[in-house]
Amino acid sequence: MMSSEFLTAWFLPGIWVTVQVTVYAAALGAVISFGIGLARGSRYWIVRFLAGTYFEVFRGMSALVLMFWMFFALPLFGWQLVPLWAGVSALGLTYGAYGSEIVRGSLAAVAPAQKEAGIALNFTRWQRLRLIELPQAWPAMVPPFNNLLIELLKGTALVSVITVADMTFAGNLLRLGTNETAPVYTLLLVLYFVLAFLLTRGMRLLERRAKAGVGQPPEKPAGKPGARGASPLTGPQAGPQAAGGKG
Repeated sequence: MMSSEFLTAWFLPGIWVTVQVTVYAAALGAVISFGIGLARGSRYWIVRFLAGTYFEVFRGMSALVLMFWMFFALPLFGWQLVPLWAGVSALGLTYGAYGSEIVRGSLAAVAPAQKEAGIALNFTRWQRLRLIELPQAWPAMVPPFNNLLIELLKGTALVSVITVADMTFAGNLLRLGTNETAPVYTLLLVLYFVLAFLLTRGMRLLERRAKAGVGQPPEKPAGKPGARGASPLTGPQAGPQAAGGKG
């Protein structure tokens, strides 16, 4: 069974390490997502080409193999990364490539009329991006970013193979010490679920605030009145229209 000494010395610090890896890799991935995503919509072909090359290369790489390369092969070129930052870098670079497609697609989905209005107002490219396109694209980015963040959280378990003492590493130590495989891995599954659930709650709150910022109504839970899209003549506000139609 799990002793209090092991819990204090390994498991609780392991949870904190998992949270740290998730936060640091998410921060790096966010910078890359927006940088590459914006660059892929540039009017300069060389910028689009370089950003597209990054996207294709890192999307096609294994995060685990990239982590091994950064930890074991990079020192051969004179760069020595501590295990934590080797894991963070590999995860951030990989998931940042996925995130760049979310940014690119969300910006491309902004109505052309909105972009044309910015041009008509003589806005610069940066002003159109900051004042018109990003605020409208952001609510559409949050749900897929939520999924990507959950995948990143689960991907942090990979850092245990390069000796980062996250909660998966601590769980493996506990399994070796107690020979209780099922209870240990069940506990790990529950812990990852709890962390993912908390992330999802936070991202949904962010999504509601993002939609409120552009005047979009929040989504209603399924099963409640008005949850499904009502047609113009069947919604609650359509009573006068329906009555007028009958007259």
